[in-house]
Amino acid sequence: MEVTPNMPPRRAAAFFRLIRPEQSVKNAFIWLPLFFGHRLSDLHAVVYTALAFVVFSMTAGAVYALNDIRDMEDDRAHPTNSARPLASGELAVQDALAAAGILTLAAFVVSAYFLPMGFLEVLAGYVALNIAYSFYLKHLAIIDVVCVSVGFVLRVFAGGIVADVPVTHWIVIMTFLLAMLLALGKRRDGLLLAAKGHKGRKALEGYNIEFVSYAMVVMTSVVIVGYLLYTTSPEVIKRHGTDNLYLTAIWVVLGVLRYMQIAFVEQRSGEPTGILYKDRFIWAVIGGWLLTFYWLFHTAGY
Repeated sequence: MEVTPNMPPRRAAAFFRLIRPEQSVKNAFIWLPLFFGHRLSDLHAVVYTALAFVVFSMTAGAVYALNDIRDMEDDRAHPTNSARPLASGELAVQDALAAAGILTLAAFVVSAYFLPMGFLEVLAGYVALNIAYSFYLKHLAIIDVVCVSVGFVLRVFAGGIVADVPVTHWIVIMTFLLAMLLALGKRRDGLLLAAKGHKGRKALEGYNIEFVSYAMVVMTSVVIVGYLLYTTSPEVIKRHGTDNLYLTAIWVVLGVLRYMQIAFVEQRSGEPTGILYKDRFIWAVIGGWLLTFYWLFHTAGY
């Protein structure tokens, strides 16, 4: 899948849409260990984390291409997914296979030469998980959202390895819970579309609106309580040198409530990355959360 000067612009654009570079924002979880480990001033760690981010983005692009092959027929019946390159006929299956193969090979070569072996092992686990997910696991209710959440946790472990920062159980727990909430929101959106007559994935047969809505409410409560426990944990207070971390919980509560408003009131929780890019409220919450952490770390001497 080499984009050459002779490749028609529309075809080249179709390849980029196939691998969905806008979804790379999900790989930002790789930076969490660096951030919470107070290593942002370590140039070596920053460079290696940035490289890991690129590698994971390449791998995720390959996964999206493979997933689109499996979902091609279902996507054609979907109101928005029907515009994807494979579903719309802009690209052929062999094009997607070539793209997935080249991106995966490039990602593994770069990892083997420039990144720690532990990172390569995590990357291999991520690929194996997503192959299993694309071909089978995504059709199993509950298991499908667990797989998505584990994928985010693997990103965190990958970031910890390349930055040489121990990954705490708190980061793992909070990442998993937040990813579960977002995945459930996406399933809820799928159920709403199915209720309007659009064909959904097989896993939706194991859900209904009531179940997913209750699950999201439970997950929201667990996320907030879990975060409060994190900010008031003695070990966390000792590690960060401040007992005021609880102040950042204000932004977490606001962010979670805004997402629930999007899901239940506006009923458009189907694309979390789209929400992140376009919702000013979410951007303000993330900015406030980061600035509050920066202020607390600065006053603590970091």
